Amino acid sequence: MTDAGSRNDDAASWEQRWHPLREEWVIVAAHRQQRPWTGNTVSAPPAPAVAYDPGCYLCPGNARVSGAVNARYASTFVFDNDHPCVGPDAPPEVAAPRPPYRAAPALGVARVVCFSPRHDLTLAEMPPAAIGDVVDVWRGQTRELGARPEVRQVLCFENKGEIVGVSNPHPHGQIYATSFVWKTFDIELGASERHERDTGRGLMADIIRAEQQDERRVLHEDQHVIAFVPHFARYAYEVYVVPKRRVAHVFELRDAEVASLAGALSAVTIRFDNLWRMSFPYVMVLHQAPFNAPDGGDYGAFHFFIAFHPPLRQPHLLKYLAGPEIGGGNFVSDTSPEAKAAELRAQAPLHYKHA
Repeated sequence: MTDAGSRNDDAASWEQRWHPLREEWVIVAAHRQQRPWTGNTVSAPPAPAVAYDPGCYLCPGNARVSGAVNARYASTFVFDNDHPCVGPDAPPEVAAPRPPYRAAPALGVARVVCFSPRHDLTLAEMPPAAIGDVVDVWRGQTRELGARPEVRQVLCFENKGEIVGVSNPHPHGQIYATSFVWKTFDIELGASERHERDTGRGLMADIIRAEQQDERRVLHEDQHVIAFVPHFARYAYEVYVVPKRRVAHVFELRDAEVASLAGALSAVTIRFDNLWRMSFPYVMVLHQAPFNAPDGGDYGAFHFFIAFHPPLRQPHLLKYLAGPEIGGGNFVSDTSPEAKAAELRAQAPLHYKHA
């Protein structure tokens, strides 16, 4: 049998690959990437030209729709979302529907995190020290909100780019602290616990080891953090940024690990932008363990990481979720993870605007 690390990247482009964290199969059909396409295409919006926009509701000192005025912040800025999907004012009790249906309160806290006072920046153009400030916000917010007895999950994320539904280019993310556990993290927790019970090893530690041994999909690595396109990637340029030491939540990272994480986030987002010399759209999610287990148990099997899910498979083509994904429940990837990793690995470490 030919070793997987020595196989031609295209040889394995038509197969199923097991996603151990989601416990599902991903169909890799990379030969479909060049199929004829006559449908809609997307184009990148022009980058903001000004460091401060008086009409932006996220810029320092500006008024928001609620009437609140932003602080004249110089680094990061956090405020309660003016249009929350969960909140403390949600009804604490809801009417019970007829069986087999169920309903439950949607309680929680929704906040916005401005990454920088600069309207014209993104993470890719921010220095690692400034990205470290963002990580520190995630740490503080996760610790604070997770300590509330009613909170079961703290979800930190960034939606970047118009094509993922963002209307304001000012660099920002969001935080949802909810009275329920989001399904993805519940699935990952169960998979991690079963793997450790069956093997005595951490699931993410085994994933890291496999990526290090293969090498082809690794984009960045230092003493504390590794970034890679996973073997089971569902999106073309999906990337995981993972601390090597297992922690369940971002606030458990040591200062040196935070600095490494910031450096890895910088390296990955620069490669994204350099790929097509544009501000690269994505959804970035912090995968953290739940809080306040009802049975009093711990979440020690969970390994915190950050995932990037870019929606583009070519410069102007989206990865559409269609029959297989929405109807069948399994992703079809139109690209080879090895080929996409090679494209990102080939990019310069300096942002193209500063080269």
